[in-house]
Amino acid sequence: MHTFPRMHATPPWLWAVFWGSVLALLAVDLLLHRGHHGESHRAAIVWSCVWITAGLLFGGGVWHTLGAQAGQEYLAAWAIEKSLSLDNVFVFLVIFQSLSIPLRAQHQVLFLGIFGALVFRALFIFVGAAALERWGWVSYVFGGILLVTSWRVLREDPAKQQGNRAVRWLSRRLPMTQRAHGKRFFVKHPDGRWLATPLLLALMGLELTDILFAVDSVPAAFSVTQDTFVLYSSNAFAILGLRALYLVLAGTLGRLRYLHYGLSGVLAFAGLKMVLAPWVHLPPLPSVAIIVALVGVSVWASLRARRREARVPRRGPRGDSRERPGPDPLGPGPDAPARP
Repeated sequence: MHTFPRMHATPPWLWAVFWGSVLALLAVDLLLHRGHHGESHRAAIVWSCVWITAGLLFGGGVWHTLGAQAGQEYLAAWAIEKSLSLDNVFVFLVIFQSLSIPLRAQHQVLFLGIFGALVFRALFIFVGAAALERWGWVSYVFGGILLVTSWRVLREDPAKQQGNRAVRWLSRRLPMTQRAHGKRFFVKHPDGRWLATPLLLALMGLELTDILFAVDSVPAAFSVTQDTFVLYSSNAFAILGLRALYLVLAGTLGRLRYLHYGLSGVLAFAGLKMVLAPWVHLPPLPSVAIIVALVGVSVWASLRARRREARVPRRGPRGDSRERPGPDPLGPGPDAPARP
């Protein structure tokens, strides 16, 4: 059976550079976004560009240090994870809206959620790589998971989700308050009990959802490489920018009605690539081109449909032609009253 080349000789100093870069970037992100800083849409766009640039620069370092094959595999795995992370953004939006989490508290939840994602992705990647190395047939299992998930994503538009199953399940089992208490995860009830706040529920919901998404995205990355360093570093740099990506796209995700078709195509492509690996080998760079084309066409089709509809204005009651603004997709503002 065909397997992708593995590079066991990753120098220890490269791991040190990787972790040093990740921790330094997270520290800068945390310091610059204390309080109310960095919550504007323009700042989120700048930070998204910073994270994308950092990921690509580190990929250039991988290319220079480990060779062209490793660099191309890094780029392909990073592109897969970055595109599939758009699905995470949909879920973040649903969770924050359903729990009425204020905007100024969302950064704290997303920042802590990224730490959890780094831990769980490491677990999935290293266990998955060991399983693939020992049992070649596991690649068919991963391919089947991706194909089934592709069909589910094709049929279910995440933009139309009205709630999150993980949040509903947790809310029925955790003793918690009905309203937010600033950035606190626990509050003490007058009777002496400690109760969870909606902020803790949002964090737990994000972590559980990311674990479910990792079941899809990690096998998809395995379709282009089985090198654990390339896999983990590309995944890490792709998910580090989720907070900024959420703030950039949360207000526009509802307009990308065909995006889930593109994401379904990415999952199907990765699944077929794993299943057909014994007979068909597609190099990493053409894989990147296919991924970018699938997501790009779905975004283009969504925006084109949106522009066509904009030519026919929605009409209010009794002939009022003004468009009615919808709810703020980012949830309540920093000074909005808490939900009773």
